[in-house]
Amino acid sequence: MIGCYLSIHRTYLRSASGEGGFVLDRTVTSVAASINPPLPVIDSSPTLLLTMSTIFHISPLIRITLSLLYISLMIPLPFLATFARAEVPAWLMWVGIGLGFTALQGALSQRVVVDDRSIQVNYPAWVPSLFVKSWSLAWSDVKELKMRTTGQGGLVYYFINGNGEGFLLPMRVAGFNRLVGLIQQYTSIDTTDIYPLSQPWMYFALLLLTGLLLLTDTWTIWTAIDLSI
Repeated sequence: MIGCYLSIHRTYLRSASGEGGFVLDRTVTSVAASINPPLPVIDSSPTLLLTMSTIFHISPLIRITLSLLYISLMIPLPFLATFARAEVPAWLMWVGIGLGFTALQGALSQRVVVDDRSIQVNYPAWVPSLFVKSWSLAWSDVKELKMRTTGQGGLVYYFINGNGEGFLLPMRVAGFNRLVGLIQQYTSIDTTDIYPLSQPWMYFALLLLTGLLLLTDTWTIWTAIDLSI
């Protein structure tokens, strides 16, 4: 409405006042331009696009299994210490168990961050860097992926950079097949024969045994409390 109104006045003023009408016409046009400013131009250049990252966490099956195994091994100790009247007080054992459980959760909070430039292994801010090692490696620095044998006969892999330094490939993350697929995409290294360090059925079996151990712990704790009364 405002633009139409100013357009009519501009035509009227031009026809009514000769050369002065030209000045008025230019003035009214500038007013119309200030009311209807041109739309801003958005820069759509590729440099403004954000790099997408993919984050991998330790498999929930592994986290749950190891956490329950720790609990099943540690929880009976303070009760047995009280029953046996051990020199180490039960409260001190509880403190040690709590600290150990916190350390375990810190180790299991490992994250692998992958984008088109690099791969990173890091931990949450609450995990002290004194106990864990974070690292970052650009894809352009990866020269090879070297296989090594563990003491238990398993296979692990290390990224080797130009200086010959090795960076352990995390092999207990959820979505491991996707991770090695991204590694092959960004480095052109064949990862077809790379498999997780431990198969899921191994952790399912360990989880089952841990459940049986927790049942035994329940009976042990109940007996220790009953005999201490």
